[in-house]
Amino acid sequence: MDWKKLADALIPDEDLQPLEYYETLYAPRNLPKGAEVTRLAPSPTGFMHLGNLYVALANERLAHCSGGVLYLRIEDTDSKRKVEGAVDVILSSLRYFGIAFDEGAEIGGDYGPYYQQQRAKIYRAYAKDLIARGRAYACFCTEEELSAVREKQTENKLLPGYYGEFAKCRNLSEEEIYANLAAGKPYVIRFRSEGDVNKKSVFHDEIKGDITVTENNQDVVILKSDGIPTYHFAHAVDDHLMRTTIVIRGEEWLASLPIHIELFGALGFRLPRYGHNCSIQKIDGEDGGRRKLSKRKDPEASLVFYREEGYHPLAVKTYLMTLLNSNFEEWRLKFPAKPLEEFKFSIGKMGKSGALFDLDKLQDISKEILSSLSAEEMFDFLSAWADEYGSAEEKEYFSDREYLLRVLTLCMGVGAKKRRKDFVTAKQALRTISYFFRAPETPAFRADGETVKAVLEKFMDSYDPADDNAAWFDKMKKTADALGFASDMKAYKSAPENYRGNVSDVAEIVRVAMTGHANTPDLCTIMQILGEEECRRRAAAAAQNL
Repeated sequence: MDWKKLADALIPDEDLQPLEYYETLYAPRNLPKGAEVTRLAPSPTGFMHLGNLYVALANERLAHCSGGVLYLRIEDTDSKRKVEGAVDVILSSLRYFGIAFDEGAEIGGDYGPYYQQQRAKIYRAYAKDLIARGRAYACFCTEEELSAVREKQTENKLLPGYYGEFAKCRNLSEEEIYANLAAGKPYVIRFRSEGDVNKKSVFHDEIKGDITVTENNQDVVILKSDGIPTYHFAHAVDDHLMRTTIVIRGEEWLASLPIHIELFGALGFRLPRYGHNCSIQKIDGEDGGRRKLSKRKDPEASLVFYREEGYHPLAVKTYLMTLLNSNFEEWRLKFPAKPLEEFKFSIGKMGKSGALFDLDKLQDISKEILSSLSAEEMFDFLSAWADEYGSAEEKEYFSDREYLLRVLTLCMGVGAKKRRKDFVTAKQALRTISYFFRAPETPAFRADGETVKAVLEKFMDSYDPADDNAAWFDKMKKTADALGFASDMKAYKSAPENYRGNVSDVAEIVRVAMTGHANTPDLCTIMQILGEEECRRRAAAAAQNL
C-alpha cells in the first residue's frame, strides 16, 4: 500500500502546512519549572453544568497556584449538539463567576484559534500524517451497516464498537479503496488501533491514584465525513499544541482513557497528566441514597439557576472549594478574611469519591458572604441582579440610592456589634426589603381586630419621628400600660394572667402594620426610614382594613 499516495487522495488539501510548521508555531511555553497549563473546554450545547464550574475552579487554582496558564477552548466540532447563543452562555457564566482565564476564546492568545471549528486545517494535517504512516484509514461503512454490526454485538453480548472482525474497512485493498473513491462513496477517517484488550497496565490518575487500564482496540473515527474532527482526535491535537500539562475532567471520560493513551502515542505526543474527578451527587429519596446531580431533574445542576436566584459568585466558588479540597474549610475557619486565591490548592486533596451537594450549606456560606459586604457593595450586587432578572418594581428600588443604602445599612446591621445574616440571595433579599417600598396588603395579626385598632391608634397618637430609640420605646410601654398589657416583663412573667399580653405583643402589632412581618430589624429605625407620613398612612390602612 502506498500510504502517502492514499493520504493525498483522502485528504487532497494542497494548502496544508507541514507538521513542523505547527510544532514551531505552537512551541513549548516559556514557563517556570512546575507551572501547570490547564484548560476548560466546554461544548456549546446551551447548558453550563455546576460540574463545569467545579472543574474550571480546580483548573484555575492548579494553573495560578503554580504560576502557570489557564485557557478557554470551545469544542464546537459537534454541529448536531451546537445550540445558537450557547457560546454567549458559556462566556457570560464564566465571567459572572470570576474564572480568570489567561488566554482563550473571547480574549485570544498565542496558541489560538481557541474555537475548534477554526482549527480544521490543523486537524486535517495531523490526520493526513497518520494515514501516510498507516495509522489511519478510510471507512466507507454506511449507517445501516454500522447499525447491523451493533445489533449483532448486542445479540451476542460482545464488546460494542468498530474493531477486529467488525472493522470491515480496516483491511480494504488499495484497489477497493480507490474504487470506492471513484464511485463517490462518502467516508470517514478511522484511527488504526494496535491495542489488545487482553493486555492491561497501571495508569496513574492524579486524583484517583493508580488505576488499571485495558488497552484500546477500537478503530475510532478521527475525521467525520465533512472533514471535521471528533472529540477524541481534536482534543489530542489541541492539548499537545496548546501545551497542556494536566487535564482535570469528569470520571465519565475514564472509559475513553485507553483511546486517548494510544492516540497520543500514535501521534508522537507526550500524554498530559489526567485527573478524573468524581461527579457531584445529591441525596435522593427517603432512603438517603445518592445519585449524580442531573440537569434534567435538578435545577441546581445549571449555572443559570445560581444567577437567576442571585447567589453571590463568591459564595458559589467558596462552597465549591469546600468540595474540591478536603482541607479548605479548616483554612477558611482559620483565615476567614483572606481571599480564596491565598489558599494553597492541592490536587492531592481532591476527593476520590463523589462530592455531596448540600444546598443548605451553600446558603449558610451565602449568608456569610453577603453579611460581610458593605452597604455600597450590596447595593451594586443587588442592582446588577435586578437589571438582569428583577421585576419592573424591583428595578425601581434603585432609583433613590441614599434611601436604599439606609435600608441596607439597617437590614445588614452595618455599624452594629454583630452583622445580621438575613440575606441569602439577591432575589430573596429584594423580597425581604420590599416593605420599604410598598405597604403590606393584608397584614396578618395574631391579636383580635379591636385590640389591633386600639394599639395602633394609641401608639400613633404619641408617635414622634424625632424620638430616639429610648423615647420611642418608652411610648411603646406607655401604650402597653394604657391598654392592659404589661410593660414590665418581670411582672408579666410572674403573673401573666393579670395582663392581656406584654409590651412585645404591642410592638408586634405595630411591626406587622408597618412591615407585614412579625420579625424585622429595629422597628424604630424602620419607621424613621419610612417617614412619618407613610407610617401614619400604614397604621390607618391596617386599622381600617381589619
